[in-house]
Amino acid sequence: MRAYRNWFYAAAVYNLVWGTWVVLFPLSFFRILGLPQPNYVSIWQSVGMMVLVYALGYWMIARDPVRYAAYVWIGLIGKTFGPIGFLMAALQGQLPWRFGFTILTNDVIWWPAFWMFALKYAVKPMLELKEPQSED
Repeated sequence: MRAYRNWFYAAAVYNLVWGTWVVLFPLSFFRILGLPQPNYVSIWQSVGMMVLVYALGYWMIARDPVRYAAYVWIGLIGKTFGPIGFLMAALQGQLPWRFGFTILTNDVIWWPAFWMFALKYAVKPMLELKEPQSED
């Protein structure tokens, strides 16, 4: 369990740094990769804000992996559909392939640890979810 905790702490710190960078300096990513600047910078900043939200979830999993194990599914949804969306956009010529660098660092490198943790510790909590009890 300790190895997984370290992965989630690392993911939390990475998301905190990356999300903050994108929110505060949204054009720097495009400059570094030599990409044209987006027309609507606030949309890119919103991506940074969402990444910041993931940081909190990963920190919670790292602090108490048993209690928050099911949160890993939220991260895996983003880490799965982000690359799918990128691939579709790149294949259609809407995004340059070098934009995929962010998919590698934000998503793909985390797959092994996240999926191993999810399959080992987060399937049962999802199956045990119950309807909330009414407080009438």
